[in-house]
Amino acid sequence: MKAGRWILRAELIDGKAIAEAIRGEVAADVARLTQQGVVPGLAVVLVGDDSASATYVGAKEKASKAAGMSGGTIRLPASTSQAELLALVEQLNADVTVHGILVQMPLPKHIDPDTVIRHIRPDKDVDGFHPENVGKLLIGHTDGFVSCTPAGVIELLVRSGVDTRGAEAVVVGRSNIVGKPMAALLVQGRAGGDATVTVCHSRTRDLAYHTRRADILIAAIGRAEMITGDMIKPGAVVIDVGMNTKPDPTKAKGTRLCGDVHFDSAVEVASKITPVPGGVGPMTIAMLLKNTVKAAERVAERAADTAGATKTVQS
Repeated sequence: MKAGRWILRAELIDGKAIAEAIRGEVAADVARLTQQGVVPGLAVVLVGDDSASATYVGAKEKASKAAGMSGGTIRLPASTSQAELLALVEQLNADVTVHGILVQMPLPKHIDPDTVIRHIRPDKDVDGFHPENVGKLLIGHTDGFVSCTPAGVIELLVRSGVDTRGAEAVVVGRSNIVGKPMAALLVQGRAGGDATVTVCHSRTRDLAYHTRRADILIAAIGRAEMITGDMIKPGAVVIDVGMNTKPDPTKAKGTRLCGDVHFDSAVEVASKITPVPGGVGPMTIAMLLKNTVKAAERVAERAADTAGATKTVQS
């Protein structure tokens, strides 16, 4: 290979294009439900003024509006007490026009995130964090909500033609948001599952030994460019969930976005790989919208069942 040049071996998995396709499907579902008298509604709660959270929440609101959903963002000051936030959650739980509730993390330090998550009704928990939804995922039930990022990864794999059946899958990271639900999805006996899964983390001995065995490698460790090309099995599919900032004097801001995978070395070894940005990131919002539609569909189904039962009694 000549100096200053590298050959792109891996096929790029275009998360932006796949997410756009899903958002188109969501918009069609929203239009259908609206005709039935149910307009899917998503309420996003933002506490405080964290700039990254505000940007992400803005993107969620824009995407939901573009899909034809109702609702919006409720912005609260950082001084909001836990009791005040829980009272708002209960109001949203009772609001029949709200089908999905999302409280943006992280929360101010004086608010316990687990307590807030447990107060969101499981059938409105479109983030998929409530213990009831996590439990349903683990036992293989499909009527719960799955955490949006790992659900998006499965969609990327399936829609990119990656056969997960019998594959050695290695997940680097064990967070409740990505790592654990990711592993649970990969072992399910359905599309995007049936894999043999290893979960690695900060206490794993000889991480490279495990990553080199992976047919499918999913990096969600939160450390910039930690996974390098020499840690990847030739021909593996690499999914980079990381979103980190790294100093880069060549950029106007002095930093650049990067994932948990060192892209330039990994791309010469993998068969398929997600870029950062433009890979997993857009899928998270797409799956949030999909979960909200799923919640609204259940409301429409219950309304139809009630109407049918009433008609039967009257006749």
